[in-house]
Amino acid sequence: MSVFFIFLLVFAQHHPSSIQNELLERPLPLRMGIGTAHDTVSTSSPQAQAFYDQGLACLHSYVWIEAARSFNQALKLDPKLALAHVGLSYAYTELNAPAAARSALDRAVALYEHDEHDHQHIAVRKAQMAAEDDPRNTDRLASYRKALDDALARFPMDEELWLQRGVAESSDPSDRGQGSTAASARYYERALALGPTHFAAHHFLAHVFENSGRIDEASRHASAYAAMAPSIPHARHMNGHELRRLGRIDQAVAEFEAADRLETEYLKNEKIPVEHEWHYQHNLDLLGTSYQYLGQMAKAERLLKASFEIPSALAVQEFNKREWPVFLLARGRTQEALEAAKVMIGHSSSLIRATGHIQAGHAMLASRRFREAAEEANAALRELKSAADGAALVAPSFEALQGEFFLRTGQREKGRMMLDEVIRKLRSAPGPDQWAQALFALEAIARAAREAGDWDYAARVAKQMLEHDPAYAGSHYAVALAAEHAGESRAAREEFALAEKGWNKADPELAELRQVRSRQKQE
Repeated sequence: MSVFFIFLLVFAQHHPSSIQNELLERPLPLRMGIGTAHDTVSTSSPQAQAFYDQGLACLHSYVWIEAARSFNQALKLDPKLALAHVGLSYAYTELNAPAAARSALDRAVALYEHDEHDHQHIAVRKAQMAAEDDPRNTDRLASYRKALDDALARFPMDEELWLQRGVAESSDPSDRGQGSTAASARYYERALALGPTHFAAHHFLAHVFENSGRIDEASRHASAYAAMAPSIPHARHMNGHELRRLGRIDQAVAEFEAADRLETEYLKNEKIPVEHEWHYQHNLDLLGTSYQYLGQMAKAERLLKASFEIPSALAVQEFNKREWPVFLLARGRTQEALEAAKVMIGHSSSLIRATGHIQAGHAMLASRRFREAAEEANAALRELKSAADGAALVAPSFEALQGEFFLRTGQREKGRMMLDEVIRKLRSAPGPDQWAQALFALEAIARAAREAGDWDYAARVAKQMLEHDPAYAGSHYAVALAAEHAGESRAAREEFALAEKGWNKADPELAELRQVRSRQKQE
């Protein structure tokens, strides 16, 4: 299973009735700046149609709570609007309420009154939910795609069906567009031709091209998405994704900050607990690591710590909490990193406990406590073996711990071979989050190699950092340290100068920056 879709691996179900009573049935206005979506449905109420369309727009931007509220508002205006229940089935699925999602689809089927458009959309959703129930069943996935093809044969001008057909090219029937492949593009482009003002095709095309490594094209569509839906945090966040990949880190930070402001204001005004809004925490992670990238460690620390303390029912979000102990270890705060790892070890999920043991293992290695590091690795392995699903998400981290152990304990060739394979996996993983995480993982490997005295390998990894992201000051710093150790003084000077330039907005007390300036004074 791809790491893109670990959103489906949940640790606890929100109680559907309590969510609906507290959040999902609250009245709401028609929002501005969220982008335009439209699908004509069988209602005589213009307001019900408007709220239905708003629900669609929210689904396409992964704003699940607002989608549910919008569909529920449409049903208050027209209780017979069957497709609003179909919309709720999507929103409830994403809010980890599968029983409520199933009930919503059952209500849609019961309300269906021979409208062929409604019938086709209901049939598509039934086929998709059947495939979601057995995601490895290729026959069910094929049936889901066939249901979409049949619906498009009847309604070739329905841009919503074209969008969904593009999403369905993913091998995961639960995908919502993040895992869009190159084969998805033609469907999105058809939807865009039918509805030039519909933002969702731009959103999903941005995912297509970032997953394919075609970042210039991804940026073009992400920019269009942000312009068409400026009040949607995910739209601004997506634009930040691509700007960061293009080396335009200051503009990326501005977009992540804009997303944070929008989300913070929304949660405050609507009195929604932060743990219910997955994207808020996700954006904190990327904004925090962007500050880390710039050398603004005080800001990074505040955000990464805040994210670490937010509970989440999503596996990928809990897994990403490792960024806090990783940050602490990078800053030389080994004991604090170990304490953060212990919090993860206390988690209810074996997947996250394994991640905590891995991070504790890295802290032990940094402290040269090799026996305890081995014990943590063994504990992580036991947890991974007991994990029902999602072990593939954690595997590269576990292999990195093993490789570092061998590197630090005198088994250099074995360690190098393992770490080379880890680096290959990390760098080949599609998606902007994985790209950013790979950069800091490479940095950690280069640092471990230096501490282990394996300067040849440290130089090799530093060069890979430079290939992965030549705009990152830390890449130049790692290359400079290796060049300095090898006696290549001119190359070291040049790379230190580039590192200083890249850290031009860093905290003045940043240790690496102070070291660079100290070396330059000695020249």
